[in-house]
Amino acid sequence: MIVQRHVVPALSAAAGLLLATGCSSGGGGGDLPAPSWAGSTSASASASAEAGGSAAPAKGSVKVLRTVAEGLKSPWGLASLPDGSGLLVSDRDDGTISRVDEKTGKKTELGTVSGVSAAGEGGLLGIALSPGFASDHMIYAYFTSASDNRIVRLLWDGGKPAGEQLGAPDTIFKGIPKGFIHNGGRIAFGPDGMLYAGTGESGQRGLAQDKDSLGGKILRLTPEGDPAPGNPFPGSPVYTYGHRNVQGLAWDGHQRLFASEFGQDTWDELNAVKPGGDYGWPDAEGRSSDAKYVNPIAQWHTDDASPSGIAYVHGVIWMAGLKGQRLWRIPLKGTVAGAEPQAFLKGEYGRLRTVVAAGDDKVWLVTSNTDGRGRPKPGDDRILELQVR
Repeated sequence: MIVQRHVVPALSAAAGLLLATGCSSGGGGGDLPAPSWAGSTSASASASAEAGGSAAPAKGSVKVLRTVAEGLKSPWGLASLPDGSGLLVSDRDDGTISRVDEKTGKKTELGTVSGVSAAGEGGLLGIALSPGFASDHMIYAYFTSASDNRIVRLLWDGGKPAGEQLGAPDTIFKGIPKGFIHNGGRIAFGPDGMLYAGTGESGQRGLAQDKDSLGGKILRLTPEGDPAPGNPFPGSPVYTYGHRNVQGLAWDGHQRLFASEFGQDTWDELNAVKPGGDYGWPDAEGRSSDAKYVNPIAQWHTDDASPSGIAYVHGVIWMAGLKGQRLWRIPLKGTVAGAEPQAFLKGEYGRLRTVVAAGDDKVWLVTSNTDGRGRPKPGDDRILELQVR
């Protein structure tokens, strides 16, 4: 049963009013065709029509401009402050949020988020700035507590001493299943002003297909933590289901949402998000011939990706890989991949956790070698500034 701050009515078995995001409603493996490298050579006419738009260039490039900061410990979430006034980074294991000066790399700890209970893949995970941050100075955070995963907001008062700048967390949403693995954790505000959250099924596979559970979902909430108006299941925060562990969220220039997802042993996924869609887990990993599931627009063997954060820049999704230790470039043509994904930085910086658009043709990239699964080197972990094309 869904548990959150507000009571959720029983869910309808059929999708209700859908938010217009530029993607059609429903599931349907045939709606999003597979590129040739994903194991399929067919594409339907309806899929081509839905894709639309001009394809981004098939090939691109990456240039590392500089190391912005180094010596970070278990960094996870990253948020860019307005007007180039710094970057906020979350520490998964210590439960702290720090500000990094973009020019000097100086780190200033804002404070500790109380209630974080870090273990395994859980802890202080994604962070996002309020749409009204310039006036309300609110930071949103997704973290693992002693009992669940939850979303809170905190008031940042930069006039207070370092380490004391965060107010007490105001819990806006709770009851997301927690586990030693698969806690999800990415949050982001969409172009519609709503808060989106990627969750994991916490190792309990059946939760992904249970629309009365918050595990293995993409959630869509108001900034106050209520189910957002226009969600596909009336009265529910569930936006999509059938996910194993959603790790990245990003929108293109037409307000279409994309999400990255960990597979198990075979296929990792990049998905075009369709309201009310069933993404197949645990019955399908990667592409499926069953039309009731939404197929990924690209997929990778797990050794090559284990994807985490994603960013959209000029027609391209940039996807950070943990186990794969590389940055993937996926050119888009509407809601399908326009060409074969291209890998960069293979093994050069170890595990890659988070990538965030930095304006123009640049991104911020966060490494993740101190998360218990990497092999830290002196100076790890770090934030890099890249030029991407």
